[in-house]
Parts: sequence; C-alpha cells; structure tokens
Amino acid sequence: MPIYKPFRKTLPPSVQKDKDSQKCGLRHTVYSVCGNEYTGEWLENQKHGNGIQVWKKAGAIYHGEWKYGKRDGYGTYSVQIPETKEYTRKYCGQWKNGKKHGYGTYFFDSSAVYEGEWADDQHNGWGRMYYENGDIYEGEWLNHKNHGRGIIRFSNGNWYEGSWRDGKRNGDGKFYYSDKGLLYEGFWVDGIAKCGTLVDVGRESAPSPPEFPFPKVCDYLQL
Repeated sequence: MPIYKPFRKTLPPSVQKDKDSQKCGLRHTVYSVCGNEYTGEWLENQKHGNGIQVWKKAGAIYHGEWKYGKRDGYGTYSVQIPETKEYTRKYCGQWKNGKKHGYGTYFFDSSAVYEGEWADDQHNGWGRMYYENGDIYEGEWLNHKNHGRGIIRFSNGNWYEGSWRDGKRNGDGKFYYSDKGLLYEGFWVDGIAKCGTLVDVGRESAPSPPEFPFPKVCDYLQL
C-alpha cells in the first residue's frame, strides 16, 4: 500500500526572508539610511510600545509611546539648540495617531507656555496660556484661538472675563480697568465694547481714577 506524505506549503525564499526579518518586540537601535535612529519596541515591523526616535536632520527627539508606527499615548518631543547641541523640551503630554491630542504642555520659542487640552495638533478644549509679555489666559479654545468662556489677566493688572469667539471678545463680558478703578459690564463685538454699564470699583486704591465718581444706575420706576 503506497504511503503519501502531506504536502508542505513553503513560501518563496524572498517572502520567507522578509517575514523572518520583521522586527517584533524589544530591539537594539535601528538606523535608517538618512541617519535617523530608533531604539525601542516593535510589533509587525512597526514601532509599537515604548521607544526613542531621533531625527538627525531636524535635530529632534521623541521619547514615549508608539502605536503601529505613530506617536500614540504619552511622550515628550524635544528639539536641539544649534549653539549648544543640547535638547530642550517643546511638548510633553498625550498623542494620538502621530498628533498632539489630549492633555499636554507646549513650550514656545518666545518663552510663552500653553498647558491644556489638544485635538489634532491644535489647542482645543480647556487650557491656560502664559504669554511672553506676562498676560495669562485661562478658558476654552478652538483651533488655537480663544473661543467660548474664558478670563485673561493682563500684566498691567487689568482683566477681562466673559465670552470669546475666534480669539476676540464677543458676547457678554466684564472688563476691569485697574488704573482707573472702573468695571465695564456689557456686550462686546470683535473685541470692541458696544453696550453696557461702567461703575466705580476700588476707586479709592486706583492710581489714576476719573475726576468725578460715576453715578449709580437706578431703575427709573424708583425715581
């Protein structure tokens, strides 16, 4: 009685070599032709897990989590200072699909700092911005612009609290003039006060108040 051996399906040599060479798990540093290097974990030949990526030409480095070849999870992105060749942090926080997404802190070249929520590489949601001139904004953002409810404290002591749209004061809001001891409360359109009331607040301690106090607003029915 003849004996038949089971047929074993074999892959072409080139396909088998490619399959065997695919990176998976923790590996030592892998260098690319352009000089970039990656040290960390892999899955199905893609960066996946924790790893450090160095971009030689851009002078940048990322240290954090990856998912199928893209920055995803928590990580820190730093850039190299040309004069000292040292790295300084630009962003540390959450990523999704290769973009800043979630909560994170970004350090601008001008010494300004933003900390808060991100979506698709832009300020979106709640966040706090420390400007180079000393102003501080805290509130809602939409695509890098103040949008929604928020308060800004100016370095000279003035502050505004209220509604914003496309980076400008729009809607109901209050503006306090610290040097004059005056508070404006009313409606704004594209950063300009349109209709509201102006009252004395802290007139006694203000450095340069108006010559005469503002009269109180009264209901005409009470007159």
